[in-house]
Amino acid sequence: MSDLTVWYDGGCPLCRREIALMQRLDTAQAIRFVDVDSEGADCPIDRGALLARFHAREDGHVLSGAAAFAAMWRAIPRLRPLGLAARNRFVLWALERLYRQFLRIRPRLQALARRREASPDLSNGQA
Repeated sequence: MSDLTVWYDGGCPLCRREIALMQRLDTAQAIRFVDVDSEGADCPIDRGALLARFHAREDGHVLSGAAAFAAMWRAIPRLRPLGLAARNRFVLWALERLYRQFLRIRPRLQALARRREASPDLSNGQA
């Protein structure tokens, strides 16, 4: 089992949801999740860089983007096959391109998620 730390933006509703899912799937608690938004967060690189892209440290090596996601997936048994597939440079290249596309629309998705969090729940008939 590798030594894995994942840094995430606790101020981002998308990030919080994804990390909550990863924490539920991480039944062996193999990953140390660090909220960059929290006070005193242990950050190996500039906080701004950590907030701009997803980062992880696997066995002492800091990874970002798709490589960081792949490291996280390898630590979670249900997602391990996807993480192992990403060790192939062509798969990782494709995942990184998809991640960069996501980064372009991330601000709009964050704004939508924040509005959704702030609005009352209309799905159960309450106003």
